[in-house]
Amino acid sequence: MSLTTRPENGRRMTDCIVHTLLEKHEGRPVEDHVASYEGLAQERRMDKDPHALADQTQHSRLLTKKQISDMAYGIRDLSKKLSQIRLKLNVKNIFILGKAHDEALIGYSRETVDWLLTKNPGFNVYVEHTMENNKIFDAAGLLEKNPSYKGHLKFWTNEMCAREPQTFDIILALGGDGTVLYASWLFQRIVPPVLAFSLGSLGFLTKFDFEEYPVTLTRAFEEGITVNLRLRFEATIMRSQERDGDKRDLVEELIGEEAEDHHTHKPDGTHNILNEVVVDRGPNPTMSSIELFGDDEHFTTIQADGICISTPTGSTAYNLAAGGSLCHPDNPVVLLTAICAHTLSFRPIILPDTIVLRAGVPYDARTSSWASFDGRERVELKPGDYVTISASRFPYPCVLPLDRRGTDWIDSISRSLQWNSRQKQKAFKEWSS
Repeated sequence: MSLTTRPENGRRMTDCIVHTLLEKHEGRPVEDHVASYEGLAQERRMDKDPHALADQTQHSRLLTKKQISDMAYGIRDLSKKLSQIRLKLNVKNIFILGKAHDEALIGYSRETVDWLLTKNPGFNVYVEHTMENNKIFDAAGLLEKNPSYKGHLKFWTNEMCAREPQTFDIILALGGDGTVLYASWLFQRIVPPVLAFSLGSLGFLTKFDFEEYPVTLTRAFEEGITVNLRLRFEATIMRSQERDGDKRDLVEELIGEEAEDHHTHKPDGTHNILNEVVVDRGPNPTMSSIELFGDDEHFTTIQADGICISTPTGSTAYNLAAGGSLCHPDNPVVLLTAICAHTLSFRPIILPDTIVLRAGVPYDARTSSWASFDGRERVELKPGDYVTISASRFPYPCVLPLDRRGTDWIDSISRSLQWNSRQKQKAFKEWSS
């Protein structure tokens, strides 16, 4: 019996329609595809640009949605690669950061400086400029003890951190998590790798025991370091500009008919933060009214004491106190938590790190609100003002222990927060007849 040939059906030689749509990734052109609404949205810039600086600036809020996504994916990919290798640093300039008003930490800083300059006379060790004349630190005594230290014991200023961050090869943070946050605040753009010694209370970000600093530093300098990149936020304050005309509407100005008018607002300062941005009622006795936007959508109007917009690193800080979720720092997300919301239904939500959030005070709000950035630089937001929050181009490089385990973060929340700590349930004692 002869078999008839199956007729031609004109199907494309591909496994499924998705493969066809993805052919462009293999270098073959895809024809007759019209960009969707989401595709067109990818090419729009995410915030207002009154000075037309989008092509010259490093601010992520002025990138397109696609550029922000590519940037975030690139940082995550780099972080994954860095966590799997050891970096051999040619260390010459060492930055020491501690609390300049803490007597014990000043002593620890002096001890560390003495050890470093004794170990390698070629090191340049920088301490805060207030230490130069501090009686406890006794810089003159160090130089008198060993004249070879002269020219190698140096002093940093805030201006130097902002202007010349590339001067330093590594930061040694002596303190608690607040000291680590201070390092992030000092280095608003490029941050040298931060090796943090635990001398504080909690220690989510301080991975090394100070008592073992000679062994830790010797291994770091000789064997190399492993680095993890922590997501930071870029937060920009946008001020409403006075205009003649009818009653103004913040929703219309940000996502409505006036969204393309770049002169309704102008920037008034940008901060890169490691933990969270908080917009709250400040000293006002009444609750805040806050309009919340995500990309080009109006999410909701919030009636609450405020909102906390947190990085995964900051999930164990204010976010936790406000009832937000704990989040592993490797997750590519933004955590949004209301502070004492005047509703029963405002639950914390988790958003992708590629989103651009804007939190503003509506023009008809009864009072102004206040914004703070990692607990610093508290500023008033008057009606019409808003804050733009997006992933920063400048992540925060944390040095990890070389023998770091996968349970490191679980261990820290168990130790510091007593996560799921309770007395174990007793087993039944079977009765035998």
